[in-house]
Amino acid sequence: MKRERLASLRRSGELNRKMMVPWKGRRLVQFCTAAAAAAAAGGGGNRDTAILARLKEKDWLTPKEASNLLTSLRHPSSTLSFFHLYTSRYDFLPSESLCITLISKLALSHHLHPILSLHQTLLTHPRPFSDNLFYALIKAYAHSFHRIDIALHTLHHMPSPSTRTFNFLLNVLVNLRLHDAARHLFLHAPRLGVPLDACTLNILIKGLCARGHLNAAFGVLGEFQGLGCQATARTYATLMKGLCEMGRVEEAFGLLEKMESGGVDADVAVFNILIGGLRKLGRVDEGWRVLEGMLGKGVSPNAVTYNEVLSGLVQNGRFHEGKDLVENMGFKGFLPSFGAYKALVLGFSDNERLQELEWVLRDMVRKGFVPRMGMWRKIVKCLVQKEENSLSLAFAIHAVLQLDHD
Repeated sequence: MKRERLASLRRSGELNRKMMVPWKGRRLVQFCTAAAAAAAAGGGGNRDTAILARLKEKDWLTPKEASNLLTSLRHPSSTLSFFHLYTSRYDFLPSESLCITLISKLALSHHLHPILSLHQTLLTHPRPFSDNLFYALIKAYAHSFHRIDIALHTLHHMPSPSTRTFNFLLNVLVNLRLHDAARHLFLHAPRLGVPLDACTLNILIKGLCARGHLNAAFGVLGEFQGLGCQATARTYATLMKGLCEMGRVEEAFGLLEKMESGGVDADVAVFNILIGGLRKLGRVDEGWRVLEGMLGKGVSPNAVTYNEVLSGLVQNGRFHEGKDLVENMGFKGFLPSFGAYKALVLGFSDNERLQELEWVLRDMVRKGFVPRMGMWRKIVKCLVQKEENSLSLAFAIHAVLQLDHD
């Protein structure tokens, strides 16, 4: 009788659920089954409800289980409820991986105060945390909440900041054009015990070039050897960009020669900056030659390269050459910019070149661009000024209606 009962349990699967799985494991199985059923029945909202209900139960929850529950949340808005429920439990134990995930999710849902509360809790925790946790905090403060003051305070009071964390915040300050704060932070690197690297100097050069302090930026270039590192193509590209923005294109090409003689190969970003500098001076043909020279050095042009040349052509009224380049870009799989298409449309409209205008319109719509109302006004004005314009005007109106319908 006993054997028959065992066989019956095995066939039904009840034996595995009740006798071979521990009580705690059975609770997890039941929860996962309920969460899966809720997700199948009503999507992410019901799933989150099941997860939050799990936190209200009294049985013990390990940090790994809590982390798995947190990562399973579908909606960022549920993170705040998770935070309040889990931090109020007796078994709350802030593991580093859980805290990093929690900070990231709270930042996505724009909840600053829970992050600040968690930050204070971690500071009083006896267990030391790694740089990864403080990096997550600083990133959230700076990017999600734009609280540079809290990010700086965190960096100055964290134990042994890494070069990565220091460079991240330094770059944020430079990108926000908070140059005085960036300079102050850079000068405090020795007090913080942060070893500087090539990335640090590149960020500093970028900030100096943005302020127009090119002499100081070139002075930083000489510091690479003292740190035992080498300037990269990005370093030289930043300096070249600063020179080109001030119209000193010849000096930028001289820096290219110095870079290549020093054993640093130029990449596509370097050539794009040089072509852009020539474009701003109206020297489009020289830009063409730079593009051809790239190919000879084994550097493949990208969409930015061709758009720089294209912008130069249309800015100088060379619309037919620009149209040919747009066609060539299509063969190579590159997408012209909306600004280039707009300049071609306006240029062909002013010159009453209807055939070319129609080709540009069809091409830009085919590639996902929608002409704006100002462009359509120019087009219609061009059409009504031509003889036998009724058919052309009908085409223009039909195109507008078709775009609105799509």
